[in-house]
Amino acid sequence: MTTALNNQLDTPPIIVIPGDGVGPEVIGEAVATLDAFGLGLSFDVFEHVTAETYLRTGTALSDADFEKVRSSGLVLLGAVGDPRTDRTPYARSVLLRIRFELDLYVNQRPARLLHGRFSPLREGAPRAIDCVVVRENTEGLYTGIGGTLRAGTGDEVALDVEVNTRLGVERVLDHAFGLARRSVCLVDKANAVPNGGRLWQRAWEEVRRRHPDVATFHEYVDAAAMKLVSEPERFDVIVTNNSYGDILSDIAAEVAGGVGTAASANINPRTGAGLFEPIHGTAPDLAGTGRANPVGAVLSAALLLERLGCAAESEALRKGVEDAVLAGRCTPDLGGSLDTGRAGAAIRSAAGLR
Repeated sequence: MTTALNNQLDTPPIIVIPGDGVGPEVIGEAVATLDAFGLGLSFDVFEHVTAETYLRTGTALSDADFEKVRSSGLVLLGAVGDPRTDRTPYARSVLLRIRFELDLYVNQRPARLLHGRFSPLREGAPRAIDCVVVRENTEGLYTGIGGTLRAGTGDEVALDVEVNTRLGVERVLDHAFGLARRSVCLVDKANAVPNGGRLWQRAWEEVRRRHPDVATFHEYVDAAAMKLVSEPERFDVIVTNNSYGDILSDIAAEVAGGVGTAASANINPRTGAGLFEPIHGTAPDLAGTGRANPVGAVLSAALLLERLGCAAESEALRKGVEDAVLAGRCTPDLGGSLDTGRAGAAIRSAAGLR
């Protein structure tokens, strides 16, 4: 998808959706950081894809906008959501539309502890927390299949159908094994949810035979949640379904220092398409205060660079984040005193960028 010529990338414009709340503030730092690498990247900024647009027109991401998204295949997203749209399909019409229609079947969430002082597990010896949660991203309970009967009455019935396909399960398992440095842990609840669970376990047995050099183990989701808190250092790659992965990746983020530092990639490894976003949400109470933490957005930009084949730049950016944070050149939530813009500038400086 991408070719580097004299440190210039031949790639379509990256679609930038700043979004709502703190999204524009943190994604601005991510874009400035990507631009500072001088790779020739260009950006098409969709400033109009917001809750305000949705409330005014009933549409946030138009079909014409989506065709630009499809043509690019690369999206950098700040955050979408607004208290006024909580009972509407607004966020789903942006985020989940891109995930499902671009078939971004892998949600990849690294969780790496920058410093022991940030983790709630800081008592005693520092924990070497460094894992990745690989979540199946286009099936499970989030397909929207289901419905209600006799809504609003005492006899109301609600159904949400969990969808698992052999294709969907096997391809995300293959991706997880490709990321493994030490081991892969399958998480399911096959003892209580047998049909989908057995499909996952049958595919697991087949895929693990193709990777005999990778250590493997299995946990039920309740045990995995406990062990992410009690023994987070034992995990390398965790692979699981959509809903379990949604929960476990947030636990991993909190154990590693909080959602302000957490990045994510929604990708299709086969087509190269990807959507990259911090996972902290819109944080409306912080919007406009200058206190929003840009680390999650900048690390999401590092994941985008990695997807573009810029491994050295991606690692330099991660190192810049680590050095800036350890030096206290960060926002108040990480123990610093900088505002969003100065924290972003400190990361660029630590990464050797102007």
